[in-house]
Amino acid sequence: MAGIIEYQGKELFKKYKIPVPEGEIADTPKKAEEIAKKLGKPVVVKMQVLTTGRAGIGGVKICDTPEQAKETTAEMLKREVKNYPVNKVLVEEKLDIQNEMFAGIIIDDRKKMPVLIFSRKGGTGIEEISKKYPDSVVKEYISPSKGLPQYKAREILRKAGIKGKIIGKLASILYKLSQIMKDYNARSIEVNPIIITKDNNVYAADAHIVIDDYAVYKHPDLGIEIAREFPRPPTPLEKIAYNVEKDDYRGTFYFFQMEIEKNHNIYIGFHGAGGGGSMMSMDAVHSQGLKIANFCDTSGNPPASKVYRAAKIILSQPGIYGYFASGSGVASQEQYNSARGFVKAFLEENLDIPAVLRLGGNFEEEAIEILNKYLQNIPGKIEGYGKDDTPEFCTKRLKTLIDENTHKKWKIRQIEDYTPPDNAYSFETLTGKIYIDHSTCAECETKACIDTCNAKVLKLQDGKPILAISEEDAKKGKCTECLGCEIACKFEGKSALHIELPIPGLKEYREKEIKRP
Repeated sequence: MAGIIEYQGKELFKKYKIPVPEGEIADTPKKAEEIAKKLGKPVVVKMQVLTTGRAGIGGVKICDTPEQAKETTAEMLKREVKNYPVNKVLVEEKLDIQNEMFAGIIIDDRKKMPVLIFSRKGGTGIEEISKKYPDSVVKEYISPSKGLPQYKAREILRKAGIKGKIIGKLASILYKLSQIMKDYNARSIEVNPIIITKDNNVYAADAHIVIDDYAVYKHPDLGIEIAREFPRPPTPLEKIAYNVEKDDYRGTFYFFQMEIEKNHNIYIGFHGAGGGGSMMSMDAVHSQGLKIANFCDTSGNPPASKVYRAAKIILSQPGIYGYFASGSGVASQEQYNSARGFVKAFLEENLDIPAVLRLGGNFEEEAIEILNKYLQNIPGKIEGYGKDDTPEFCTKRLKTLIDENTHKKWKIRQIEDYTPPDNAYSFETLTGKIYIDHSTCAECETKACIDTCNAKVLKLQDGKPILAISEEDAKKGKCTECLGCEIACKFEGKSALHIELPIPGLKEYREKEIKRP
């Protein structure tokens, strides 16, 4: 689920004519001072971060003067929340509060319907409100197709004990929240608090909105960079990884960086496959006293090219001590594809930290053979295992290898641009490009690339490998990017074939990381 920050939610509220306090976003202390001067009254300065409980960590402060707003903003912009910097604040008019209320709409997955939760008490979490003031809370299910009519909203408000003319203004807000829920495919909308001022005006003083992952593409106006709910802004590496996933429908690729504690923990790159198996494997990692620098999942039978890109992104994290891949022991995906993805990535990186790869499932014996055959001559020790080897056993092996490697930390490498030979034969695949040096192929006796290509994409013509299908079909996905041809050519042929699989932004990211003190 993809969350949007408060100020973005309030822009959406304005579009639906839901009243919000007057204010603007600021990313410098001077800008905050200017906004406060323009408002001409006391203001509230609020950190714009994807977390709840901001007031408790000093993220919401009242400022009586523009100078105070400037000083408060300067303090907040120096802060980190969950190890991530605060880079924006919202400067809003301070409202003259008479009462605070709570309104939220969430999807009840069990009933497959949205449910409205309203309380005449607000200001704290709905769980706490429900415990302290159970009579103030009303829950009502809403028709997914019709939304919440205003007459129904009035009935709900009366059940919650609301009386008088204010009912009309509150009913209008509840109705519009249900419209946003429907129009924007939201999983949840929460306004806490809805503020009633002393002159009986009603404002949505906060906005927490979460959009369904699979609907994010429908709403580019929201500016959501990654279609997932993060408790913080996405990291640059997460953005790079997400762009790989969103443009490649074959299998899944999920990448999330964990919070790194500044101590002597041994962090590893984690690469799972399948939710349950990955969770079990992470438990095994922690049981050995290891920590994961990231969570990654490639499942749903991804091509070797996607596993390769995932590995390259995981290995863009400096300071890890090892690489651990383990998911479901009975994965339905073709594990030789995963193995080839690892081989290409580890060879390019010249991996010098240990890796333990548990590739249980279809063709696991072939996958393990690929790892053993092609990763013998890199500095790092690589071990492959199958479904009969438990995650606990595999993590013990990784811990032993890390100890034997004297706790050597990974240093990320610069990504070198590939320069194809002059007049190289080439064709595009779904996400990359294959280059073949026919002048070198003439010296090759094995033609191993042809034998390895199970999809029969290549054929020989005058002793040279060329496309056996049209260029258009190769680009549409008939070439499955199994990477078998490149690996076979490198080890059994003459290294005449190269598959270029770009990862936009990764080279520039590594350049910055390498220069970082």
